Amino acid sequence: MSEVVHVTQKLSFLTRYLTVWIFAAMFLGVALGVLIPGLADYLESLSVGTTSIPLAIGLILMMYPPLARVKYEELHKLRERPETKQMVLVSLFLNYLVGPILMFFLAWIFLPDQPEYRIGVILTGLARCIAMVIVWNQLAEGDNDYAAILVAFNSIFQIVTYSFYAYFLISVASEWISPGSGVDVNISVASIAISVAIYLGIPFLAGILTRYTLRPRKGADWYDNKFMPVMGKISLLALLFTIVVMFSLKGEYIVELPGDVVRIAIPLLIYFVIMFTFSFYLSMRLKYPYGNATAQSFTAASNNFELAIAVAIGVFGIGSGVAFAAVIGPLVEVPVMIGLVNLAFWFRARYYGPDGRLKVAAGGG
Repeated sequence: MSEVVHVTQKLSFLTRYLTVWIFAAMFLGVALGVLIPGLADYLESLSVGTTSIPLAIGLILMMYPPLARVKYEELHKLRERPETKQMVLVSLFLNYLVGPILMFFLAWIFLPDQPEYRIGVILTGLARCIAMVIVWNQLAEGDNDYAAILVAFNSIFQIVTYSFYAYFLISVASEWISPGSGVDVNISVASIAISVAIYLGIPFLAGILTRYTLRPRKGADWYDNKFMPVMGKISLLALLFTIVVMFSLKGEYIVELPGDVVRIAIPLLIYFVIMFTFSFYLSMRLKYPYGNATAQSFTAASNNFELAIAVAIGVFGIGSGVAFAAVIGPLVEVPVMIGLVNLAFWFRARYYGPDGRLKVAAGGG
């Protein structure tokens, strides 16, 4: 119990109670939608094509700070640390094969009769974490340099692969499982690519420009310890703003909120636990030091819920069940990850020595 308190005390006030704030934002949005009948129509009028201006602003502000935090300059360490190449390949295997496919099947198992919720969960599984994973890794005292490398790779890989992967799982693979289900999810690669380009491409370029212009001018200490903490708060506030707007647009949709939240949360919860424990076990089998195993496991288990929300809104609409399911991601992830930080400490005490190396090979007794 003391370890849990110790971990949560390291979080900022805003991050520590993020689940509470998300619930509050959801209820505030519903209340505004009910108490101000014309609000939804007004917000929907602030659109250009299918892009809602208020939501675009909120979502881009969510994505920009994490991408400005990524240490792109540390990718060269792959050449300096040959053993890191293998670990990165293992991470890509976990993030772009095991994770998305696991979430795909969990979504079908637990939400077979809810196509929109199912799609939202699948989109969440496809979005690899590039933000909060840094927080969880630091709390668990993992290898920060390796985590930075993985985050940089995930940032790039998502821009390249997300559109095609989402289309394949939602429209092609879903047809294999249930012929005819693709009729409910008639989407194209282009429609997803546009959302990815807007909500990930724009903040990605802005993040790179910010890091390579502002950091050299103001200094690393100012950038990392003063500027980025402020930007991190802006990112979380933008998330809450986005949730308020989303739920105010479809207040009546939340009538069955408790039951729906539980149904969506179950596959997410199972996913986080399985991905973390499997990744940690695999890392121990490969004899990775604790710091690398921890960074590997949190990167594999965490998700970029900002991107999932952005694509859900951009492709399926603000008031869709897909968007509603996507927003449940951070609601579940935050408390679960705090628990997994403490599980990582238990693994360290049980299997690792003071130097961070394995005492014995995993499974060796």
